[in-house]
Amino acid sequence: MPTRAKRTFQILTLNQISNLGLSRFPSPRYALAKEVAAPDAILLRSHNMLGMDIPPSVLAVGRAGAGTNNIPVKAMSDRGVPVFNTPGANANAVKELVLAGMLMASRNLVAANRFSEALASAEGDDKVLHQLAEDGKKNFAGIELPGRILGIIGLGAIGRLVADAAIKLGMKVVGYDPEITVDAAWSLPAEVKKAQSVEELLRQSDFVSLHVPLLAATRGLINNKRVDGMKAGMILLNFSRDAIVDEEAVLAGIAAGKIKYYVCDFPARKLLGNAAVITLPHLGASTLEAEENCAVMVADQVMDYLENGNIHNTVNFPNVTMGRESPYRMAVANANVPNMLGQISTGMANAGLNIHNMLNKSRGDIAYTLVDVDSPVPEKVIAEIAAIAGVLRVRYLPTLA
Repeated sequence: MPTRAKRTFQILTLNQISNLGLSRFPSPRYALAKEVAAPDAILLRSHNMLGMDIPPSVLAVGRAGAGTNNIPVKAMSDRGVPVFNTPGANANAVKELVLAGMLMASRNLVAANRFSEALASAEGDDKVLHQLAEDGKKNFAGIELPGRILGIIGLGAIGRLVADAAIKLGMKVVGYDPEITVDAAWSLPAEVKKAQSVEELLRQSDFVSLHVPLLAATRGLINNKRVDGMKAGMILLNFSRDAIVDEEAVLAGIAAGKIKYYVCDFPARKLLGNAAVITLPHLGASTLEAEENCAVMVADQVMDYLENGNIHNTVNFPNVTMGRESPYRMAVANANVPNMLGQISTGMANAGLNIHNMLNKSRGDIAYTLVDVDSPVPEKVIAEIAAIAGVLRVRYLPTLA
């Protein structure tokens, strides 16, 4: 089998990435550092890249997590740079926190804990303390989960895990996700009932858990109108993104009795101090296991792209994975316009190159092609293909025998 061409890839890490993930990059083929002048790839978690001067050398950006709001995705797409993420790698961690949020709210645990802590100032011995606790516990009586309806908006990896766990706890689950994929639908528990709209889901749910990305269409998804249409006394959980929920609408819903508790992973000035709001400091993926899973997943994806041009799990490129059948491979990213594939293949044919295997896919405005040929590709051919109008980036990825 051929081995990879000898080259050291420079990897810039903008956050602390789990060593389990970083160890996937073999040395000396890869050099990792927190300061690199001309990196081939950038790895990060929450670092804000939006105002960053990103060097032209960057071939890939990898986020050890699902959300990419901190990355200039459009600018990277315009350069032909895929932005990788790790959907599902932290799903179990978030699922467990959602369940914890449901229990904290349904059993009034935060308020009960504050009450117990306040007993520290009470005078008397333990007998007096116990009596005060017994007298006060009636103020924190809660509800049990079996038989309650959980509405889940967004049935991706996390939403499906939450649905499965809730069903096992005896809850009824209603889901809404107009963008659900075929694979996701197949892995969804059969007991999940489908809602036809967000409004339908909100009308019938005792709990609602949000699991959608922050997009123009989802910003302010929970607004005044939708709060007004909620089932009274609902518990709303948001472990997705803060801006999906209009905070003013939630506070108005709490005051009106529509929302009993709002549980979220995003502290905000407007929310702090409200007894009906439980905020956590963005703990969704903050487990050792989730950090390791994300780091390993993004490392493997970025490495496969740098060496083989394969793309899996990006937010801006199609998934294109092709096994190596020749030592000579080209990868072309281009605008998704007519006759692009014809121009690429014609350019190779005119140079006497025989195409051994080819795979082309598109996603929105971006198309991506992998081509294995039977002989080395001259620099002149690479330059000619790169000069085609609409081509964003061309990479030659040969191997050595």
